[in-house]
Amino acid sequence: MSIFEIIMLICFGAAWPVSILKSWNSRTNNGKSLFFLLIVLTGYVAGILHKIFYNYDMVILLYMVNFTMITIDLFVYYRNSKLDMEEAAA
Repeated sequence: MSIFEIIMLICFGAAWPVSILKSWNSRTNNGKSLFFLLIVLTGYVAGILHKIFYNYDMVILLYMVNFTMITIDLFVYYRNSKLDMEEAAA
């Protein structure tokens, strides 16, 4: 278990609730990148797999929390995409 890995995951994890809330309240995807979200999600999957196969410890919980928050952000992204299309059609 590395204190630096823990700090990194906590810092990254602190940003996701802010991103989710901003996306939820704005009701638009302006300034949001699906590609970015998928890249970061892939990175967390790689981190989880590394923990499972090579270095299992409790830090995996931080990876899973961050993965969950990005997944929530993706659901909000798709909701906002629908709202953006409805507004464009109106």
